Amino acid sequence: MKKIFRFLLTLLLIAVIVVGALLGWLSATEYRPEPVESLAVRSISSDSVVLPSEGLRILSWNIGYAGLGAECDFFMDGGTMSRPDSVATVNRYLDGIRETISAADPMLVMLQEVDTDSGRTYRIDETTSLLKNSAAYALNYSCPFVPVPVPPIGRVHSGLFTTTDYTIDSAERISLPCPFSWPLRIANLKRCLLVSYLPLERSDKQLVLVNLHLEAYDDGEGKIAQTNQLCEFIQSEYEKGNYVIAGGDFNQTFPGSLDAYPILTPDFWTPGVLEADLLPEGWQLAYDTALPSCRLLNQPYDPADAEHTQYYVIDGFILSPNVELTSVKTLDCGFANSDHNPVELLVDLK
Repeated sequence: MKKIFRFLLTLLLIAVIVVGALLGWLSATEYRPEPVESLAVRSISSDSVVLPSEGLRILSWNIGYAGLGAECDFFMDGGTMSRPDSVATVNRYLDGIRETISAADPMLVMLQEVDTDSGRTYRIDETTSLLKNSAAYALNYSCPFVPVPVPPIGRVHSGLFTTTDYTIDSAERISLPCPFSWPLRIANLKRCLLVSYLPLERSDKQLVLVNLHLEAYDDGEGKIAQTNQLCEFIQSEYEKGNYVIAGGDFNQTFPGSLDAYPILTPDFWTPGVLEADLLPEGWQLAYDTALPSCRLLNQPYDPADAEHTQYYVIDGFILSPNVELTSVKTLDCGFANSDHNPVELLVDLK
């Protein structure tokens, strides 16, 4: 009996040491970005191509790191998977994403969940296949080893990616509030805004393009704090006389979208709600409820299974008063290569 007790005690001590060592290592290597960081602008050509002020076509898309296509589910949404089954699957999704963007032919592309060196996507740098002439990239998830679930996610290096054939003068990473405390914080996302400044034809003002992906798995307070900071920032840029377009995955339903896509069950993930009076006078939300922009990852995608397929409209844009909306449309990609559909925006700058 004493031998069994000593054996169990030894196992417990080993487990405590291993967990303690893992937490210590993750704490020491935790990604700790500054509040504001200048980002390198990656350019293929040194020629300046200045953005026109009319007929701007912009595409925003959470590409789900080319790992959340139709065959996939996700453990945080009620599924079981933590990564796609093979590098071939990632490459197939990535090819489909690239083809969709090419067919839409946007002038500006704002992507979320873009991996550059993650175990879940077999260390593929996804920006290489999606790069246009100029681009900026902002990390929002960097961890040497995410220890959940079983088998674990492992290494993650992922972020926001804005790319265009036009000139980006400069770009910044602006940190958003993190709602998690230690130890959850150390292996979690560090959300941010990717802000790109683009020169305009016949104007001394700039287009301020804000790429975002707000909090998902918090109690709601994180999304609210991040949304408030976003609104403060874009208002400050508008007060400088600039044109401001903020877009991406808000992880919050847009006004009226719950009427089109009601929550089927509260047992699974439920997004926050963007209030209609969120913005100051003159600002507007731009989104499309004709099609869902996102699906729940509780199971692989089966459009025939309406009873268990939860849809949302959580992707869209915020436009400053000097940006005139022509159209906004969710593109029906059938969730083939991502759990999100891309959203296309057409605007003029007044």
